[in-house]
Amino acid sequence: MKAAVLKALHEPLVYEEVDQPLPASGEVLVAVKAASLNHRDVWIQKGLYPRAYAPAILGSDGAGIISMVGEGVDATHIGKSVIINPGHDWGDAETHYGPGFTILGLEAWGTFAEYVKVRVDYIADKPAHLSFEQAAALPLAGVTAWRSLMTRAGLKRGEKVLITGAGGGVALFAIQFAVAAGAEVWVTSGNEDKIEKAVLLGAKGGFNYRAENWHREALTRVGAPKSGYFDVIIDSAGGPEFHRLTDLAAPGGRICFYGGTVGNITNLVPAKVFFKQLSILGSTMGSPKDFAAMLAFVEEKKLEPVIDVVLPFEEIRNGMMRMEAGKQFGKIVFVY
Repeated sequence: MKAAVLKALHEPLVYEEVDQPLPASGEVLVAVKAASLNHRDVWIQKGLYPRAYAPAILGSDGAGIISMVGEGVDATHIGKSVIINPGHDWGDAETHYGPGFTILGLEAWGTFAEYVKVRVDYIADKPAHLSFEQAAALPLAGVTAWRSLMTRAGLKRGEKVLITGAGGGVALFAIQFAVAAGAEVWVTSGNEDKIEKAVLLGAKGGFNYRAENWHREALTRVGAPKSGYFDVIIDSAGGPEFHRLTDLAAPGGRICFYGGTVGNITNLVPAKVFFKQLSILGSTMGSPKDFAAMLAFVEEKKLEPVIDVVLPFEEIRNGMMRMEAGKQFGKIVFVY
């Protein structure tokens, strides 16, 4: 089969022939129709991801058709259109993943190949209203957004939500989920065009974080009291400006972050947290329960992932360069 192989860290992926895997007991073989790119893939390639190594076949997100089953798996699965849950061996606790947790696309070779094998309990029926390209855009970013917004922050209908970094895959899913759940959604971005596109998705407005004192503009435009107004804030940046989010949070608000692209959190004023009774929450990926709930919500609301571009699989290098440059709005998808 053809696959994009990371033969060495810090080097481009190589598109070449490799041995096709065979499903072991309890596994299925999926003929991948579409796969999507995540920042994780770029970080692994650049050697910036924990325990990154090569050689490996990257790719956490994929959708396709089951072509073969291993021992103990019902043969009626063959021919089913499926989506893959990339989070494996979460563990028994819903509150956090266990020591055996892995993400498809490193320890287990991933979806940047014509075929991928996974345990049968990590597949789900592809939502009927989604194409393979749309379905492949959903898993990792979708479950990360769902857990951050719904499980950890506990979003309620009618609440005001601020989502930072509109344009990234997780942030866009968080926007779509929050809007569909009946929240009033605002966003930030360093790009005015991305703010306008977020408004088309249902956001009420946005703020350019490159502007000086953008957080004060947010309080004015949203009509907030001096103590802040957003019930839920979903962040991926961290960094020295994270403390601004405590100014924007309403009393009893929940700030949940799933990334730290800008760096470590500094300048946090404890009094702003404890006087307003704020909850600062961390979140990573999601449990099987989160994944199932996310899929059910997507099907119920007939949500469609935002896709930036669909490329032939042979152009995976171009897709990775596009993501590294931060040009995308939505998911970068590859088709076979």
